[in-house]
Amino acid sequence: MIPTFAWRNLWRNKLRSALIIAAFTIGIFAGVFLIAFMSGMINSRVNAVIGTEMSHIQLHKKGFLENNQFSIRFDVSDTMLGKIAATPHVVAVSKRIIVNSMIASAETGMGVKISGIDPTMESKVTNIHSNIIEGKYLDEKGRNPVLISESLAKKLNVSLKNKIVITLQDVNKTITGGAFRIVGIYRTENLMFDDGNIFVRNEDLARLTGISVNEAHEVAVLLDKNDNTEAVTQLLSNEFPKLDVKNWLQLSPDAGALVGMMNQYTYIFTVIILLALCFGIVNTMLMVIMERIHELGMLMAIGMKRIKVFGMILLETVFLSLTGGMLGILLGWLVTNHYEKTGIDLYFWKEAFGQMGFSSMIYPSIDNNVIFYTAVMVIIAGVLSAIYPAYKAIKLKPVEAIRTI
Repeated sequence: MIPTFAWRNLWRNKLRSALIIAAFTIGIFAGVFLIAFMSGMINSRVNAVIGTEMSHIQLHKKGFLENNQFSIRFDVSDTMLGKIAATPHVVAVSKRIIVNSMIASAETGMGVKISGIDPTMESKVTNIHSNIIEGKYLDEKGRNPVLISESLAKKLNVSLKNKIVITLQDVNKTITGGAFRIVGIYRTENLMFDDGNIFVRNEDLARLTGISVNEAHEVAVLLDKNDNTEAVTQLLSNEFPKLDVKNWLQLSPDAGALVGMMNQYTYIFTVIILLALCFGIVNTMLMVIMERIHELGMLMAIGMKRIKVFGMILLETVFLSLTGGMLGILLGWLVTNHYEKTGIDLYFWKEAFGQMGFSSMIYPSIDNNVIFYTAVMVIIAGVLSAIYPAYKAIKLKPVEAIRTI
């Protein structure tokens, strides 16, 4: 009976209850969608780090990551690549020669990171091949093809089929160079990455520097799921103890920090929103009690126990917050589900986002655990909001309350 009375009491003043439910719905919706939006931004950055910039795991000779010296390289045999590829959860493997050196056009020059890659292997590990906006990806035909970014092409004032000169040191520390023809121009969402990276074939860079085609500075590993990163990193570390095995969280601390911050911000934002809404509910329920002093006094005077009065006020408050909270969660989930498919294009901030390594196209997403924890926090917030008003109700003295008009 008490739950029925509590639900009916809510709608004695339909406008007030509707306004409170609407406020709670909008507040929870805003919290859920904001979390989903931030999660979409961070997922975009993480996907760029893994899919474009470095893959899930990289293997180097010890010391290479500290100073990127050309001489710190190691033998990468087919047997070794086969062992890595056979490791559980590994999808693809690619070896790279890395040289930090100079490139120049007829007008200007600049320092970049030159990656010598196997085009077939690399296309399975990173998505550079799918970001080409002009020309084509590196292939086995032609002499010294090079893939550069759109931003680098503008700075060098070159276009498709033009030549650029790569100048570097060979294995004997002798300055050497070679002319490379631009066969493709790519563009990613990370302008910093675009400004500092070009791609050539592994065999061409090996020939220019004089190293063996079986040597490499880096082996990149792509996994089936991000969640398996730590486990596979440990497996490869045990398999190749003489190499430095690091995953994307270790190679890109900023991206790892973003993931950690997101988990904290999720709960901080939700708690702040719920606290603000709780004050509104407490204030509303205190007003309700003030209006119903005579009624509550009569109920207690005819024998209704104080614990039942407490429970009735408690349930009224919980129903109020729960109705608004569940509607807010449902609305947030529906809107997030829609934009997860269509995306939100913040094109007016594209340049600023690109400088930070973020995509201007955001696909909001939210984990089911976040939905569950938000629902739990809504229930807790409703109960906490009800305690003080319910306590005020049972402290009323029936005789004095009946006299109140």
